[in-house]
Amino acid sequence: MIFGRRQLRNVAAALALATQGPAAGAAPQAPAISLVPAPAHLSMLAGDFTVDTSTPLVADRGDPGAGRVTAYFAALLRRTSGLTLTRRVQGDHAIMFRRLRDPAATGREGYRIAVTADGVTVSASQTAGLFYGAVTLWQILTSSKGAAPRVTVPALRIDDGPRFGWRGLLLDSVRHFQSVAFIKSFVDAMAREKLNVLQWHLTDDQGWRLEIKKYARLTRVGAWRVPAGGQSDIDPATHRPRLYGGFYTQVQVRDIVAYAAARNVTIVPEIEMPGHAMAAIVAYPRLGSVTQPPSAVSSDWGVFPYLYNVDDRTFGFLEDVLTETMALFPSAYIHVGGDEAVKDQWKASPRIQARMRALGIADEDGLQSWFVRRIGKFLAAHGRRLIGWDEILQGGIAPHAAITSWRGIDGAVAAAKAGHDAVLSPAPVLYFDNRQAEGPDEPSGRGKIVTLGDVYGFDPAPASLSDDARKHIIGVQANIWTEHIREQANAAYAAFPRAAALAELGWSPAAGHDPAGFMARMPAEIARYDAFGLPHGALTPNPEAPAPRTRDSHALKPCSDAIVLSVEGPVPAAGQRPVFLHDIMNPCWVFERADLTSISRITVSAGRLPFNFQIGADAQKIALRPPATPNGEFEVRLDDCNGARIADIPMPAPGPDEALVSASGAIAAQSGVHDLCLLFTRPALDPYWALHSVRLVPGQ
Repeated sequence: MIFGRRQLRNVAAALALATQGPAAGAAPQAPAISLVPAPAHLSMLAGDFTVDTSTPLVADRGDPGAGRVTAYFAALLRRTSGLTLTRRVQGDHAIMFRRLRDPAATGREGYRIAVTADGVTVSASQTAGLFYGAVTLWQILTSSKGAAPRVTVPALRIDDGPRFGWRGLLLDSVRHFQSVAFIKSFVDAMAREKLNVLQWHLTDDQGWRLEIKKYARLTRVGAWRVPAGGQSDIDPATHRPRLYGGFYTQVQVRDIVAYAAARNVTIVPEIEMPGHAMAAIVAYPRLGSVTQPPSAVSSDWGVFPYLYNVDDRTFGFLEDVLTETMALFPSAYIHVGGDEAVKDQWKASPRIQARMRALGIADEDGLQSWFVRRIGKFLAAHGRRLIGWDEILQGGIAPHAAITSWRGIDGAVAAAKAGHDAVLSPAPVLYFDNRQAEGPDEPSGRGKIVTLGDVYGFDPAPASLSDDARKHIIGVQANIWTEHIREQANAAYAAFPRAAALAELGWSPAAGHDPAGFMARMPAEIARYDAFGLPHGALTPNPEAPAPRTRDSHALKPCSDAIVLSVEGPVPAAGQRPVFLHDIMNPCWVFERADLTSISRITVSAGRLPFNFQIGADAQKIALRPPATPNGEFEVRLDDCNGARIADIPMPAPGPDEALVSASGAIAAQSGVHDLCLLFTRPALDPYWALHSVRLVPGQ
């Protein structure tokens, strides 16, 4: 299996959808036909049709597109139902894929399906529509669990087409690199949900992943970094850290782009500018805005201050990069980032300030606008459109630019009112690096929980827009940032099943929005995921009460809610690593309602983590508790973090390959139920202890 099967038990998904049906708490009744996303129009008719191995598959021999769709449909059905169908030139009682003569009859992605007692016809004006008709027919034939050599489906008619033209996912391949095989499998999974845009994040501070022939150092130097923490990443032969990273060759990119296009998925590359440029500046220091640029790609997460300078030579570099990028990606849009550009270096640079005065630009926001406009003109001259994050609105937006609105929906609203197209991608609800459920078996990610129900409940039609302005909302997109998602299988797990809710938001008519109906259709979709070995989160909640005496960090409550993350430890170098839920600004936990009667000892399991977070001046707000022993102590305080200290346990030094260490000590005798504040001392920010689990031990 390309993804690898992650065997996870059901976890507390906390789905609000499960209680929104006619009977709160009751499992919704599964429909006879489970389609995700729901079609625009479906009419059930009298009669039925049976598909078995004798059913012919028919497509016009003079239509290569229909032939490819027919083969794709046959492969889907064979993989998930065991039903093997054969393509023939003609035949009675057949499944037929045919092109409509009117090229505008169903639009580019629309289709029609007719199931009668005499056969099945899938028709569309364009190949993309035939493709989605094939996906829907496959879903019709796999609405029931289990493989069968014979499937009977009710007669019906479907007339379908998408609500939005942009239905996307962003995959961050910079922070953690994924294989070509994974990218293709991810595209396959998207296509089966009728998602049609993959925004591929290829450059950032932590790496440059796209081969650029004219500038080989971008990948020779900029694609590699030393991992944060973890002595097991030392090469025993050289005694130097093993570098982490990778990049995609142009041959690989062309292959991936063609593979995606065959599945109606457009790949939109993201080449970050003017910020998030550290990897490029490490490779070519002349591109930076400071006299002493960084010498190595960083493994820290967060926002760095390194920006491209605004010299003509730097624009020459960027135009060369974009020229090679456009040769690889035929997408109408090229994403240039534009987000989180900390302008301190521009403000401090006499050279850049002189350039601003020469250009008559009043401030740094205006300079960024000028920067993005210049890039936009270059792209427009080559027949492409610039798209960037909503920060490109600052200082004025390029005339034909579009935006991806991530800081809520305000950016999209402002852009649409000004006549610019916008994609809705707001944090946190469409940030799929936020975990989708709570529990010890959940992969790492941001600490906030964004459930399947949260995603389905998002409204992609802002009420503050007029009908004309609302036409500029061209779609929806969810983002999978991978700072805290190391394993590629976990990137897929983060996407699904929430991508199904996103797909329904992007495809299905608003009038048919039906949370209970969606949930009723999802078990069949989960079965399809399983047939492909696709990692995914749980569909239904499986709440677990916290154990009375032993709890891991996910069953504890962070003392604060500043930057809560579920972070993997740095070791082992390969394989599964322990995950720690905590607020990096205040690694402190509350053990709620602990019955301390007869408890005499407490045991803690913890990992030592690198503080690899770029949080600027906020790092000075982190309180350090001076240790009394070399490796710091684990403290337990009664009732709150200012309460009496009832345990003080020195921590041992972890070995180079130890993901977790344990320590145990006496706890002052107490009685009754109390909240416990659990924390560690440390002399500096880096490294720091993170609690993995704690156990209250009764006296002997």
